[in-house]
Amino acid sequence: MGQCIQPAVFGATGYSGFELVRLLARHEGTKKPLLLGRNGDSSYKDLSEVYPQIAGNGGYPFESFSWKRMKQAGVDVLFLATPHEFSRELVPAAVARGFRVIDLSGAWRLKNACNRAVYGFKDVDQNAAAKLDQEAVYGLPELRAEEIKQAMLLANPGCYPTSVILALAPWIRAGYVDVAHGVICDSKSGVSGAGKAATAKTHFVEVDGDFAAYNVFGHRHTGEMLEQLGLDGGSLQFTPHLLPIPRGILSTIYVKLAHTIGADELEQSLHNFYAGKPWVRVFGAAQLPQIKFSRGTNYCDIGFSLSPDGTRAVLVSCIDNLLKGAAGQAVQNMNLMFEFDEKAGLQ
Repeated sequence: MGQCIQPAVFGATGYSGFELVRLLARHEGTKKPLLLGRNGDSSYKDLSEVYPQIAGNGGYPFESFSWKRMKQAGVDVLFLATPHEFSRELVPAAVARGFRVIDLSGAWRLKNACNRAVYGFKDVDQNAAAKLDQEAVYGLPELRAEEIKQAMLLANPGCYPTSVILALAPWIRAGYVDVAHGVICDSKSGVSGAGKAATAKTHFVEVDGDFAAYNVFGHRHTGEMLEQLGLDGGSLQFTPHLLPIPRGILSTIYVKLAHTIGADELEQSLHNFYAGKPWVRVFGAAQLPQIKFSRGTNYCDIGFSLSPDGTRAVLVSCIDNLLKGAAGQAVQNMNLMFEFDEKAGLQ
């Protein structure tokens, strides 16, 4: 195991931020996380005022953000569970000061300017931002472990893309998928994926007993899937849905195979691709994953069904959107960056 490091967390009051603090607090390789907030932004003095379930552990006080305070505390890694625009603004200064950053927002995930345009960023220093766009490492450990180990700026993947990319990557890289025919990704997420701030569409009365598609042809996570899978926009249709449950994602992915393939070969390819990757479980063709199997864990569960003629397949992928889709994956990335066991703090 690596050294004992000092993490700092900006944005601990959100769902992902709280999960992040909870994981770091039990991690044997980290000191108690320093919780940061912008002066005057919040009336909370301690995280236990927002989440009483962590009361009695010596407190998790908020401190006003300053670079000087971070240097004094000996911060080794700064986690940002903040809005995209705020992360976009803060990261250049953090990296320039030598802090390693794990950003849970979408601010630095995209290399292609056309894909990134959906966020509408207004960069003060466009040259510095463009440089960081290219230097940022997309933090999907199962695909980019060696790059993650050396990263100064790590862009934690989105929750929907994590479920879709991990399911599709093995078969696309093996040439099993007829990409020209098109891939359909039908994904469903619990309400916590929309964040902690209540809206007219996400409060209990609106979502209870309902099931709805949203942002069809326009979801900002689509660009991540295209870039990481090497697809063009016409090859993938992604449609997200809102489930009336607190947390969890289930993605159903429809593909036409490039040639007739047996279920055994398809399943073995998944096992081979994820051999030695502790946070992916392959269910294969025997049993399809369900949200309840991965909820509360850092696992991505992948299974599939093959058509009788061996020409079409349906992949099913499940994650907990707040863990493997956000905070758990962030800690997994930290483990790689600081030479901890990849499972540390996540079991």
